[in-house]
Amino acid sequence: MPAAPVRSTTAATGRNVLSGVLLGLGVAAFADETIFHQLLHWHHFYDRSTPAIGLVSDGLFHAFSWFATIASLFLLADLRRRAAFHATPWWGGLLAGAGGFQLYDGTLQHKVMRLHQIRYHVDVAPYDWTWNILAVVMIVAGAVLLARARRRPA
Repeated sequence: MPAAPVRSTTAATGRNVLSGVLLGLGVAAFADETIFHQLLHWHHFYDRSTPAIGLVSDGLFHAFSWFATIASLFLLADLRRRAAFHATPWWGGLLAGAGGFQLYDGTLQHKVMRLHQIRYHVDVAPYDWTWNILAVVMIVAGAVLLARARRRPA
């Protein structure tokens, strides 16, 4: 049975952006979890309790990134099946999602809620600046792509 077409260009663009944002969240969270939590052992998602609680919080964080990735891939497969996939808004959403996650993590989780820091027992300022500047670069790049997609709808 052939897939029903997406009803409007606006709906297709929104689904492309949503798929990209979810994959951006999933990839950024996966990279954070894998590199900083598991390989470098610099921190856990929640460092204000015991190491065991830190590991549990890492597991929940990992599950979140996995579910976001899977939801994104289901949306992407549906868009491709309906021939409604458009690369520019999708990449814009991916970069905005990854940068948004990283900026949220670097500002609210690190500084406001103090759930964890990037690293302990060192001057954390260079790490914080690098983390948040990369986040802003991804958000700006994503916003540029989304603006281009809006000017030239598919």
